[in-house]
Amino acid sequence: MTPEAKLAELGWELPPAPTPQGAYRPVVQAGRLLFLSGHLPLRNGQPAFIGRVGAELSVEDGQAAARQAALNLLATLKAHLGELSRVRRVVKLLGMVNCTEDFTQQPRVLNGASEVFIALWGEQGRHARSAVGFQAVPGGMAVEIDAIFELAE
Repeated sequence: MTPEAKLAELGWELPPAPTPQGAYRPVVQAGRLLFLSGHLPLRNGQPAFIGRVGAELSVEDGQAAARQAALNLLATLKAHLGELSRVRRVVKLLGMVNCTEDFTQQPRVLNGASEVFIALWGEQGRHARSAVGFQAVPGGMAVEIDAIFELAE
């Protein structure tokens, strides 16, 4: 089953790929590695999940925001590659959580994104990851996530 078919089976739909809002590229390829810039939990191109996890937002809200950011990463990946089946594995995620200074559950928040990739690629979707708290994320959104993917030969 292709990753796109698996997405449909899970009831997830890829949004249009977000467009860069600055002087950077959304994807840079170096050999068989794809480095994706930080992605936010945009919905229909608009900021979603505004607020700090641990204050205005719950851990569950943060997980939903991370899931949306993961879908946006996949949309960028698909726009670049044409099809997600060209991905061999998910290598690494960096998740930045907009949270209160005493919030310590950043890994639980990032599970919202990690679970998307594991659902699509199984063990090849299991990745290295960093989950850290930030004082602010662009647009006041709950998370920003960047990723590294390896292409199949």
